[in-house]
Amino acid sequence: MVVTAQASGLGDRHLWEEVEAAVRMSMNGHDVVRAAGGVVYRHTLSGEVEIALVHRPAYDDWSLPKGKLKPGETLEGAALREVQEETGLKCMIERSLGIVEYVDRHDRHKVVWYWLMRSTGGAFKPINEVDRVSWHKFGDAARTLSYDRDQELLRRADLVT
Repeated sequence: MVVTAQASGLGDRHLWEEVEAAVRMSMNGHDVVRAAGGVVYRHTLSGEVEIALVHRPAYDDWSLPKGKLKPGETLEGAALREVQEETGLKCMIERSLGIVEYVDRHDRHKVVWYWLMRSTGGAFKPINEVDRVSWHKFGDAARTLSYDRDQELLRRADLVT
């Protein structure tokens, strides 16, 4: 399920309250995995938009970079950290893309808050969770992604040039 909840400019505390409200409404008290991630883009020399996708060998899928929050970590901080850990890229957050909720492969309820991020540099180094990062033109990225919920996030990002 994709829930659109946009940041209202009141800071991370307000964002977390929105996430917690979504968790309470949709998960009926079950344990919830809280995570954050990004739709990372760059412009090519010709002005086209490319999206960074990550390949996870454990699942043999293509996804958007994301990961679990650490205790005391802000949503934005977790998103930037996870994107950098999985892609090697440093990024700037541009705007919220809202939250996505789903039940993961381990039958856990998961709520992920995503941001649109512009890559400002960096270089990929493979890690256990991610063995490849690939840049795709916007339309190709949507077709390459393994999950409908990730494709919906690309539509929300609205980066077609």
